Amino acid sequence: MKAPSTPCRFDQLDAFLAGELSAAQVEQLEQHLDACPHCDEELTRRTADESFWDDAQTFLSAADDLPSDHDTDDRPLPTTSDPHTLNRPGQSLHLGQLSFLDPTDDPRMLGRFGGYEISGIIGQGGMGVVMKGWDVSLDRFVAIKVLSPAYAGHSAARQRFAREAQAAAAILHDNVIAIYGVDHWKDMPYLVMPYIKGESLQQRIDRAAPLALENVLEISLQIARGLAAAHDQGLVHRDIKPANILMPASVSRVIITDFGLARTADDASLTRSGVLAGTPQYMSPEQAQGEAIDGRTDLFSLGSVIYAMACGRPPFRAETPYGVLRKITDQPHRPLSQLRDDLPTWLESIVDRLLQKDPAKRFDDAHQLAAHLEECLAHVRQPTTTLLPKLQPSSKRRPSVLPLAVVMVALALVALVVVALVMVGDGWAMKRFETNDSGTPPPQVTDPDPPPSDLLPPQVGWEFDATALDQLETELHLLLQETADDPFADPSPTLEPSNETL
Repeated sequence: MKAPSTPCRFDQLDAFLAGELSAAQVEQLEQHLDACPHCDEELTRRTADESFWDDAQTFLSAADDLPSDHDTDDRPLPTTSDPHTLNRPGQSLHLGQLSFLDPTDDPRMLGRFGGYEISGIIGQGGMGVVMKGWDVSLDRFVAIKVLSPAYAGHSAARQRFAREAQAAAAILHDNVIAIYGVDHWKDMPYLVMPYIKGESLQQRIDRAAPLALENVLEISLQIARGLAAAHDQGLVHRDIKPANILMPASVSRVIITDFGLARTADDASLTRSGVLAGTPQYMSPEQAQGEAIDGRTDLFSLGSVIYAMACGRPPFRAETPYGVLRKITDQPHRPLSQLRDDLPTWLESIVDRLLQKDPAKRFDDAHQLAAHLEECLAHVRQPTTTLLPKLQPSSKRRPSVLPLAVVMVALALVALVVVALVMVGDGWAMKRFETNDSGTPPPQVTDPDPPPSDLLPPQVGWEFDATALDQLETELHLLLQETADDPFADPSPTLEPSNETL
């Protein structure tokens, strides 16, 4: 064991328990506690007596936090941002860090917070602590996400936390975590979410990967639908990863959680802090390079999630986060067929398209991806009655289709004008001649004293019929209108732009 880097000072322990140490002092004290078992034991003794810790260990290691009469099937869903923190309650935090809790009369509880009885700690993310609470008034469990006390005094952190609540509350979808309420307690903002017992997708992957093809499609389809609902609200999640996908134990349903990094597509006021937002292994190339993003960045992350479900590991791995980012931006992923030979080639094609470095080469949006995955899942379940859908090219990869259609319509209009001029010219010329029985015009004779018009024989000439011209104009108008309604209609094979020009 390493020797303590600093001398033992018990007054530092008291200051730590009272929350009076700065962040740097806390870090220094934690390093000292790791190296000094004497101070670690003293901190444990000063926090609570031995009987309290024994009761806490028994309580926190139980399968249920409360008696069975409180334990219903309609439990809310926990949320977490890191797979390693979703363990047993109390494992990721020291109880001394929960000094913001009020005392409680219930010996089974850790404390009270904002009218909720806190029974345990679910986990902690980058900016918040997630607690399991009991809503006495509604007789149900809830998950309470509290802004970490270390950030509660920072205005920017409070703004981010408030924006997370607003972002998640704006989305009403079965595959997106719901928000019960947003409030603050002792100047600490918090939001209340549902809590249901289950596991994260990361835990499922660690336990049972690689997943079966049908399970991969079912989970991916629900994630795509949830992302489509978020993108319809103008929100980009920016941190789609298996740890942020929760799977209730009693239903075959997945729920997207942790919109802590979510942002509106046109909002850059709180995200230009010089810190990369997201998890490196599931980050998109445009995120890694600090470029502008849209909903397609979530599709890249979803492609990495599908890859992890199919083979048990993410597509880009390295020893350091920087190495991971370099691979994401500069190197292709290893094909799924090299890691798992029982997967169909069409699934590999879907993953390859989602993991394209250029966002324009991915799916157009989450709706298009969800529709394709739904047809693929129907084919897997009923291969004899449902055909495998074709992977349609991205419409955003063909910007030359609309100009081509306009040129074709313009050429048709020019031809129409030429034909009309010729026909009108012929009719005007034919009116100048009389026609006889043989159809040839007679020679012109100048008569200095022409007879009255009522004595002249009737003139027979050709009149212009515009019926065909009107019909042609109507058809061209309809063609132009259809082109405007569907500007990305598939062009002819010879007009498809090459990959080198994209």
